[in-house]
Amino acid sequence: MTVTQLGTAEALLTALSRDLPGDALITSPEATAPYSADRSGSRPDGEPLAVVRAANAEHVRTTLRHAHALRVPVVPRGAGTGLSGGANAGTGTVVLDLSRMNRILDLDPHNQIAVVEPGVITAELDRAAGEFGLRYAPDPASAAISTIGGNIATNAGGLRCAKYGVTRDAVLGLDTVLADGTPIRTGRRTVKGVTGYDLTALLTGSEGTLGVITAATVRLRPLPESTATVAAYFDSFAEGAEAVSALTAARLEPSMAELVDGPVLGAVDDAQGTDLRARGGALLLLQCDGRAAATETELAVRLLRGHATSVETTADPAEADRLLTARRLALPALERLGRVLIEDIAVPRTRLADAVREIDAAAERHDVRIFTFAHAADGNLHPILVLDPDTPGIPGAAWRAAGDIFTAALRLGGTLTGEHGVGTLKRRWLADELGPEQHALQQRIKAAFDPHHILNPGKAL
Repeated sequence: MTVTQLGTAEALLTALSRDLPGDALITSPEATAPYSADRSGSRPDGEPLAVVRAANAEHVRTTLRHAHALRVPVVPRGAGTGLSGGANAGTGTVVLDLSRMNRILDLDPHNQIAVVEPGVITAELDRAAGEFGLRYAPDPASAAISTIGGNIATNAGGLRCAKYGVTRDAVLGLDTVLADGTPIRTGRRTVKGVTGYDLTALLTGSEGTLGVITAATVRLRPLPESTATVAAYFDSFAEGAEAVSALTAARLEPSMAELVDGPVLGAVDDAQGTDLRARGGALLLLQCDGRAAATETELAVRLLRGHATSVETTADPAEADRLLTARRLALPALERLGRVLIEDIAVPRTRLADAVREIDAAAERHDVRIFTFAHAADGNLHPILVLDPDTPGIPGAAWRAAGDIFTAALRLGGTLTGEHGVGTLKRRWLADELGPEQHALQQRIKAAFDPHHILNPGKAL
């Protein structure tokens, strides 16, 4: 830091120490270091200046008011489970940790809504809704550890998004603090509402660059009357992708369609002692729910038998949970093999198999290990590059392989990110997708919300 920066940092820490409770501010390097990176496999330069562990909205307002006045960058953070570098915090930054704001403020089963603080764990809200015969439909694989605020920041998708949509489809309103400490409330508690610009939708997926969420009003849905699960094995991941395209062509709308390649199955086997890899080169986990679950499952099985080496069905929740647990453990299993770089592209559903072939070609061309799983029913693929943990930074071959994958996604009519966000890892390709006019417009929107660019600088745009 320069002398001026040191003076600014000292002034901020003095103000925060004065206006926040003693246990809210962390400044020792040993204590702040764990807050410097998320789960993306990337790391920033240096460590954050301080961490504010906010317990309420007033702590958020106080932190932002002082940071804005002194032009100090602030990085909002939930559970740190993000996969794009969006919560990475380097030298001179203040991390605003929202995980202590973890209360369910209201759960209204009659109107099927809940009001929650950003630190509520996703699965805990789902369980609380379940006591009233409801569910919180967004279901990221990290639901057991990720927070609602983090899900909103990246507009997270997940396993059930094929039928129920992504996080934006469940968010009705937000309490947000702007960069200068001004609180605003967007949206509504009603299912419908079109007053003014839709700032709720704009803030959802903004990756902490426009404001800091302090509460969210979210929509709940009734639990389905029945659910049936199908496990289909294929010789290859590409054949599994072709089968999913056949299901789409037949107008089948499963609540879940998760496709996992053979190398990922092998990693799960090694971690969990299962034998999934021995049964095929790819696994498709399909769920149909609601009153028509049995009929839809029967149709799915008929279609899959023309593509798969084996097809099994179950209506037993315990067996279904066992299979889905294997899918949810895919990323932790890969993290045992090395440092992971997690990509997140989406393509039109009819181009899923083409995208799989492009990923395989990139891995071979650049001699990089790539493991792939997908939310296949909506064309969202996760190619996971597994790197040597002892290699500093991200090797050039990995960047080139990632670049080939992103370029292929755009060429196929897709997008750089379906649910993880741009963060730091995809910024160099952002203009390729947005184009210069839209990119400039989005930068002007950013400036309107955050004129001094203190909120999560260097991320998203």
